[in-house]
Amino acid sequence: MQGAATQATVPRGSGDLTVPRRSSSIGEERQRRRWPCATSAAAVALRPAVESFKGARGVPGPGLDSLGRRSRSERLQPRATPTSLFPLAALRRPFHFELLEAILVAVVFALFVRTFLVQAFVVPTPSMEKTVLAGDHVVVNKFVFAPRAFPALERLLPFRSVRRGDVIVFKFPEDPRRDFVKRAVALPGDAVEIRDKTVFVNGRREAEPRAFHSEARVWPDDSEIPEGLRRRDQVAPFHVPVQTIFALGDNRDNSYDSRFWGPVPAANLKGRPLFVYWSHPPGGKGSRGGAFGWIADLFTGTRWSRTLAPVR
Repeated sequence: MQGAATQATVPRGSGDLTVPRRSSSIGEERQRRRWPCATSAAAVALRPAVESFKGARGVPGPGLDSLGRRSRSERLQPRATPTSLFPLAALRRPFHFELLEAILVAVVFALFVRTFLVQAFVVPTPSMEKTVLAGDHVVVNKFVFAPRAFPALERLLPFRSVRRGDVIVFKFPEDPRRDFVKRAVALPGDAVEIRDKTVFVNGRREAEPRAFHSEARVWPDDSEIPEGLRRRDQVAPFHVPVQTIFALGDNRDNSYDSRFWGPVPAANLKGRPLFVYWSHPPGGKGSRGGAFGWIADLFTGTRWSRTLAPVR
């Protein structure tokens, strides 16, 4: 047909040779074999997903060699860790919250110890001299005389009853807001009598090595003598009621005790003094004036010899 283009065809087996273009790498050759339809836009878009899926199943993918191992550069790169996925800063509580929690725990612990175990007391008067001096700061064991809710635990825990001669701390019966420290002289059921400053318990003279009298004069049992002086040196015989304790101060001539207001109810007991942790005469702090005077008096006025002295 005139004017039509003719297409030359080369018959198969004609002897003409075509030199195939050598691929740049074995990887590209494999990619061509694996992707015969590489010109398809959908295949190109899905290629990364398929490669990653095959790489996860052990088939070499991007960043993997022919054996499925990561290349050296890939191995040296840091991997994502749980710390990077969940930062510690997001799990850590604010500082003020931790501080408040620590303060609350300390307060609860201090209240528990103060209520059930030990407590510090200050002795303001000389009624227990020379055993406990005015200005002594003592630690009191509140556990030893505590009520026994479970009698079976008495053998395991350091519970015990009050004994004659024990130094005790109790709430003043006439004013429970005040705390007194005295020595237990007679127990429930005992017969007590004081004649001329001498204490008799159940008809026997009581040995009191720690009691002393600052005044040698003895006031007789005379109605014309003021009652305060008569009751100091003379007490008629009487039996200590149940659940009460007859307590006296070691400084017998300068002590306001059971001779004047009666025995101590057992329910008023607070504990037993253990030792003196600090001693300083009352009214001596800051006598030199100013903060420096207070600090100087703190060191010079402290009775260091009484530090950690046991109370017996």
